[in-house]
Amino acid sequence: MANKKHALVRIIIVALLYITATILHYTLQIAYYIELPIFIALYLAISFDILWGAARNIVHGKVFDENFLMTIATIGAFVIGEYVDAVAVMLLYQVGELFQSYAVDKSRKSIAQLMNICPSEATLYNNGNPTTVNPEEVGIDDIIMVRAGEKIALDGVVVEGESHIDTSALTGEYALQAVGEGDKVLSGSINSENVLLVKVTAKYEDSTVSRILQLVEEASDNKSKSENFITKFSRYYTPIVVVAALLLLVPAIFDGQWYEWARRAMMFLFVSCPCALVISVPMAFFGGIGCASSHGILVKGGNYLEKLSHTRTYVMDKTGTITQGKFDIDKVIPQENSEQIVQYAAIAESCSTHPIAVCISAKAKGNIDYSNYSFSEQKGNGVKATSKDGQQTILCGNAKFLQENVIQFEVNEDLQYTATAVYVAVNNKYIGSIIISDKIKTDSVEAIRQLKQYGAKTVILTGDNQANAQHIATLTGVDNYYAQLLPQDKVKKLEEIIQNRSKGENVAFVGDGINDAPALMRADVGIAMGAIGSDAAIEAADIVLVNDNLTAIPTAKRIADKTVAIAKQNIAFALTIKIAVLILSASGIVTSLILAILADVGVSVLAIINALRTLKLRKSKRTGKATLQKQS
Repeated sequence: MANKKHALVRIIIVALLYITATILHYTLQIAYYIELPIFIALYLAISFDILWGAARNIVHGKVFDENFLMTIATIGAFVIGEYVDAVAVMLLYQVGELFQSYAVDKSRKSIAQLMNICPSEATLYNNGNPTTVNPEEVGIDDIIMVRAGEKIALDGVVVEGESHIDTSALTGEYALQAVGEGDKVLSGSINSENVLLVKVTAKYEDSTVSRILQLVEEASDNKSKSENFITKFSRYYTPIVVVAALLLLVPAIFDGQWYEWARRAMMFLFVSCPCALVISVPMAFFGGIGCASSHGILVKGGNYLEKLSHTRTYVMDKTGTITQGKFDIDKVIPQENSEQIVQYAAIAESCSTHPIAVCISAKAKGNIDYSNYSFSEQKGNGVKATSKDGQQTILCGNAKFLQENVIQFEVNEDLQYTATAVYVAVNNKYIGSIIISDKIKTDSVEAIRQLKQYGAKTVILTGDNQANAQHIATLTGVDNYYAQLLPQDKVKKLEEIIQNRSKGENVAFVGDGINDAPALMRADVGIAMGAIGSDAAIEAADIVLVNDNLTAIPTAKRIADKTVAIAKQNIAFALTIKIAVLILSASGIVTSLILAILADVGVSVLAIINALRTLKLRKSKRTGKATLQKQS
C-alpha cells in the first residue's frame, strides 16, 4: 500500500458501511436486487487494488499469486450468493495487508536511519573563502571547513583546529572522540565543538558514509537459503492449491451438491494464501540486517546472517584486528643515527601500505624524493629500494630478509612481545634497527570470551614472529595461532582449517588489510574492519564492522542466531496451521468463510509479530549480555 493513511481511512469507511449493511441484511428482509449492488459497491471499494493487481499480473504472465487467489475466491463467493462473507473476507485481508505494511516500515526504520548520516552539502575552503558545494564536487586534497554541529561530508585528515566528534551515526553508540591536527575523521561523524579544517582523502563515492549506504542498499539482493526456499515454495505451491480447489468440485458431479462443494473450494482458496510465509520470513532477515546496522554492523545480505549462525570457527588477522594496528616507534638502535635510519627506512617503505610502513613514513622529517628510487618487495619480509643511478641500495625488513641478502648484523633478542624490529641496511651495510610496538585492543579479550561461550574456536593467522603470536594468543585467550605467514600462506592455512571443519559448520575470517582480501573472499563468512580497513578488504568482506570493535562479532552472532531461529519458527508455524486448516476446510469441518480468512490473517499477523523480534537488542539484567528484545 503506497499510502497507509489513505488505506486506513478507506478500511474504516468501508468497515462502517459494511457493518451497517450487514445489520440491515440480517434484521430486515431487503430485496436481493437492492442489497446486492450495495455489497458489490463495497467489494469494489475495498478490493479494487487487489483486482487490478491480479489482472496486471495475469497480463505479465504471473498468474498464481495471492491477488489471484483472493480474486477468484471472492468472485466465487458472490456466484454462490455469499456476498456478505465475500466483502468481509476482502476487508479482513486488507486489514492484514495494512498491518503488514506497518510492520515492514518498522523493520526498515533502523536501516533508514543510516540514510540520515549522508550530508547533502560540504563547505569548500581551498582559497580561504568558504563555498557551499555538493560533496560529489569535492576532490582529493581539497580542504573543507566543518563548523560546530555540522556533519563531516567526506573522509579526511584534520589540518587545523581541535574538537570532539560524535561517531554514533557510524558506530551505533554515542561516544565523543577528541581530534586534532593529523587525526583521521570519517564522513557521517558530527563535529560537536570548534571549527575544523579537513584535508579530503577520499572522493564522495569512496567515502565511509557512501560505502555504508551502498552496502545497505545491496543487502536485500543476497537472499538466505530460507528466503530462497520460500520463493521456490510459493512458485509451486499456488498452482497446486488452485488445482486442488478445482478438484474439490469433482464430488459435486456425482452428488449434485454444487453449493456445498463450491463453498469448500472457496474456503480452500482463502486459507491457501501464502502471505504468512512470503512476508514473514524475508522480514525476519530484513529485521536482522536492520538490527545489525543499528549496532554498526553492516551485513551484505540475509544469506550471510544464515551462514554466520552456523559459524563455529573464527580465524583472525592480528595487526589491526586483535591489536590496534596503530604502531609507534619505541626506539631506534643505534641511537646516535636515529634520524638517518628513519629517513632511509621511510624511503624503502614509501611503496607499502602496511601499518608499520605508514608509521615509519609518518616519522620521517622533511620532504623525501621517493621518485628517484625503484622498489621491489618481498611480501611479508621486506622492501629493497634502489636509486635510479644505481649508487644506493636500501634494504628494510625483518631479520630473515636481511639474512637472505647476506647482511651482517645482530638480531634483537630482547624485544617485548608486542614489539617488532625493522632492520635497515644501506649499500649492504647494516646501519641499525627501528623498534615498533602495537597494543591489544581493549575489547579483544571480551570478544574472544563471548565467542567461546558459543562454543566457537578462535585462531590467529599472522605474519609476525612466533613469540609475539604466542603472547597475543595467551593474553586474549585465542585457542590456536599460526605465525610468520606470508599473505598467500594465510589463504593456504585457512584452506586447511576449512577442510578440517565439521560437516554443516562454517569458518569466518576477520581482517582489515589489503593482504587479507583473498582470505576474506575464501572464508565462508568474511568480516572486515570498516573504519581502518582497506577498501579491498571491505569490498571482499560479507560483513563490515563500522566501529572496528571485535565485540561486534558476538553481537552479530547473536543477531544471526535469533534471526534464523525466528525464520524457522515462522516456516514451521505457518505450514502447520495452513495444512491443518486446509484439511479442515476441504473436509467440511470448518464451514465459515470468515473463520477461514481469520485463520489466514491470524497466521500472517502472528508470524509478522514474531519476525519483529529481530529488530532490537537489549541487555539482560541478569547476565549483562546483549540479547534480542522481544517485540509485540
